[in-house]
Amino acid sequence: MFGYDPTIITFTIYIIGMLLIGVLAYRYTSNLSDYILGGRSLGGFVTGMSAGASDMSGWLLMGLPGAVYAAGLVEAWIAIGLTIGAYLNWYFVAGRLRVFTESHDNALTLPEYFQARFSSKQGNNNHKMLKVVAASIILFFFTIYCSSGVVAGARLFENLFGTPYQTALWYGALATIIYTFIGGFLAVSWTDTVQATLMVLALIITPVMVLFAIGGIDDFSQVLAAAGNDLGKNFTDMWTGTSLIGLFSLSAWGLGYFGQPHILARFMAAENVRSLTSARRIGISWMIFCLLGAVGVGFFGIAYFYTNPELATVVNNNREQIFIELARHLFNPWIAGVLLSAILAAVMSTLSCQLLISSSAITEDFYRGFIRPKASDKELVWLGRLMVLAIAVIAIAIAQNPESQVLKLVEHAWAGFGSSFGPLVLFSLFWQRTNANGAMAGMITGALVVSFWNRVIPDSGIYEMIPGFILSSLAIVLVSLLTKQPENDILENYQTADRQYKANI
Repeated sequence: MFGYDPTIITFTIYIIGMLLIGVLAYRYTSNLSDYILGGRSLGGFVTGMSAGASDMSGWLLMGLPGAVYAAGLVEAWIAIGLTIGAYLNWYFVAGRLRVFTESHDNALTLPEYFQARFSSKQGNNNHKMLKVVAASIILFFFTIYCSSGVVAGARLFENLFGTPYQTALWYGALATIIYTFIGGFLAVSWTDTVQATLMVLALIITPVMVLFAIGGIDDFSQVLAAAGNDLGKNFTDMWTGTSLIGLFSLSAWGLGYFGQPHILARFMAAENVRSLTSARRIGISWMIFCLLGAVGVGFFGIAYFYTNPELATVVNNNREQIFIELARHLFNPWIAGVLLSAILAAVMSTLSCQLLISSSAITEDFYRGFIRPKASDKELVWLGRLMVLAIAVIAIAIAQNPESQVLKLVEHAWAGFGSSFGPLVLFSLFWQRTNANGAMAGMITGALVVSFWNRVIPDSGIYEMIPGFILSSLAIVLVSLLTKQPENDILENYQTADRQYKANI
């Protein structure tokens, strides 16, 4: 069908390699803890790299470069906000969450942690509804998030192989589904480490080659100025074309980190608190290089396609294809195949983790929590695998619209998690007065505000994350203070976990 195209061969080798890792991880997956959190055995390097790869989905190589290509450096505020938010998340949340989840009934998922954190044996209050609401939010927003990964993969296969968009959806998702189905969390984390390495190399090499192709920094500056004059834009001004509210909205992406289940799962799976220090350094360094590279791809790409308008048709029709087009035009097919595998890597790394977290929400939080509390580990692992398939099919169905934009889908899901879970994670770790009523109010408020903000106030210009995060935080504080304070055993459990964390840093 595809002949002996070097790009096809490279892709095939890459996908086979990922599947082999899944098969290897299968041998180490014997129970639900292994399948969901890898038995809490990840070292610093794997934790840092896999947290980065699961965070930076296809939007890193498609959405962000496309946004910079269209508007210039003003879109770099997204990268700045994300870097600050990620660092604060690593510094303040990672270690505490690792200790608190293990201390509170060895919670394997975020919904399970919320239930354990706010339940009292003394008062005979287990607050199962906290788990139900949290798991429902995860399923809702992750299905949207998963669809963004499916769209990114479909764009790649559609562009490279000329396959129809509807067929490309399945090609882009199939490999990810298979190795997540087989190997669970260990497969996802091991492949994330490989994929994170591929992503950062691609994002360093590509903008450098674009700059060389233009003729160097001096020629680039002249061409960029000419492009700006012709198009009526100032691509170098980070303040142009947007208001203070707009800049704040772009930067506010960083708030989302505190509530992303697929990233927080990496903290929960770390071997110990001390390993998170090296993981933070590795993860943040990786992130900075990737974001700089992604911005560089879009920024230098402006000048490249301005001087080569005959090559710009695809990009002008869909700006999110800019990385794909640059790789195809600047590199020979073998190297282009390796670089374009980075897009597949970004899609696979995030999509696999999201499928796994969504699967665990059903398996651990619904099935074992309510339907079969005494289900065997083998039964739960296989149910988790089946749920991976089911959720993937739903995500593919959502992604059927060929006009879908990766960045828009990610933007909404990111805000949903950031507002629903972010404030609650922070308050659960740092404010012992938080109670179950406040936790419930915060989650529901955050989810509702994000879901309806743009429908109620469509022209506000404010990223829904901002009102969602603020109102969720207020709901937690006000409802906690207006209702009964937590029982003594809840306070004692909090204080015990707090002491354990401080003893291990």
